[in-house]
Amino acid sequence: MKLISWNVNGLRAVHGKDLFLPLLEAESPDVLLVQETRAALENLPDALADVPGYQLRVHAARRKGYSGVAMYIKSEPDEWIEGLGESEFDDEGRLLGARFGDVVVLSAYFPNSQAEGRRIDFRLKFSAALCAHLAGLREKGYHVALGGDYNVAHAPIDIARPKQNEKNPGYLPAEREWMTEFLESGYVDTWRRHNPELADVYSWWSYRFSARDKNIGWRLDYFCVDEELYPRVESAEILTDVRGSDHCPVSLTLK
Repeated sequence: MKLISWNVNGLRAVHGKDLFLPLLEAESPDVLLVQETRAALENLPDALADVPGYQLRVHAARRKGYSGVAMYIKSEPDEWIEGLGESEFDDEGRLLGARFGDVVVLSAYFPNSQAEGRRIDFRLKFSAALCAHLAGLREKGYHVALGGDYNVAHAPIDIARPKQNEKNPGYLPAEREWMTEFLESGYVDTWRRHNPELADVYSWWSYRFSARDKNIGWRLDYFCVDEELYPRVESAEILTDVRGSDHCPVSLTLK
């Protein structure tokens, strides 16, 4: 099973650049997870809503033009999982999942803690609710593949300028500590496990100051799986050459 996750920074916007459907065609994933769609299903053009060979499911935010997640899948799942069952999170369209046999694939868009940590409490509350949700799935005997924009660079190796960003959202101590605790609770950062010492590989770059061309970036996008599922991981990649958003896609292939 080939999975790709991409924060598109506006699904209609990246489609307008003629860069979304070409990726889908070229990579042909079994499941494409999308974050920051910024559109409800009824607001998407036909070319996005009805892609040959794929079924689309959208979990949009109540607020127009904000947040939202989606999944394009090739085969009907055994079960859809929409949201966390808590309106304060679900109204922002931050989680969508599909179960294929014993594997639950989830598209997550973690809240940004914002300047001066104005939304750090909400971000950590969402993260705790998500962890409880994942624990419930694992108690049922399912494996978990959580892809998406985690909105945190976990370690100094995951960010181009760690010292300069210690007080900035996405690299705050509380966010990084949460990520450490999450992994220690039984999950694997698949790309980092495959590339323990590899530096200067990122998935997000600011639009300012030609940051992407200079590779001044952050690794904010992940595929994490539970430890028991990890032996079925064949590959984990970051598709740094793909343009169209301030994020690039990440991929995971499972046996």
